[in-house]
Amino acid sequence: MHENAKPRPGETLFALALVIFSAAAFWQSFAISGFKGLATAGTFPMLASAAMLASSLLVLVATVRRRPGSASQDVAPTPALPAILPLPVVIIAGLVAIYVMLMPVFGFMLSSAAFLFASFWYLWRRGWLVSMALTLVALAAIYAVFRLVFQVVLPTGSLIRGIF
Repeated sequence: MHENAKPRPGETLFALALVIFSAAAFWQSFAISGFKGLATAGTFPMLASAAMLASSLLVLVATVRRRPGSASQDVAPTPALPAILPLPVVIIAGLVAIYVMLMPVFGFMLSSAAFLFASFWYLWRRGWLVSMALTLVALAAIYAVFRLVFQVVLPTGSLIRGIF
C-alpha cells in the first residue's frame, strides 16, 4: 500500500465498517464462553476476531492519516456512493433480497429459476433465450447434485405445498 496515495471514495467508511464488524465478531466470540481458559470453546474465535479487530483498526488509522489535508485540490472529489455501490451491484443486491423473500412462498426451484434468469439476463446481456437455457442447465445441475447425489430435501414453499 502506498502511504502517500489519497484514499479512494468510501475507503474511510469501509475501514470504519470493518472495525465495527470486527468488534461485533469479537463480542460474539467472547459470549461463547468468556475468557475462562485457553481450552474453552470461544478461545479460537476470540483469537481470530481479535486479530481481525487489531488489523482493521490499523487499516482505519492508516486510512485516516492519508486523508487530504487541504481543501484546495486540483481534482474535484469523486462521490463515494457511486464509487462503492455501482448500479449493477445495487441491482443484483436487490435481486438477492427479492430471492430471499420469494423462497418461502415459491420454494427453492422456482425462486432460484427466477433469480438465475434475471441475473443472467441482466449481467450477461445475451438475450432471454440464452439466459433461459443457462438457467435450466444450472438448475438441472443443482438439482442433480443436491437432490439426487446428496439427497438434500429442497424447500418447496408454501404456495407449492398448497397446490400439490
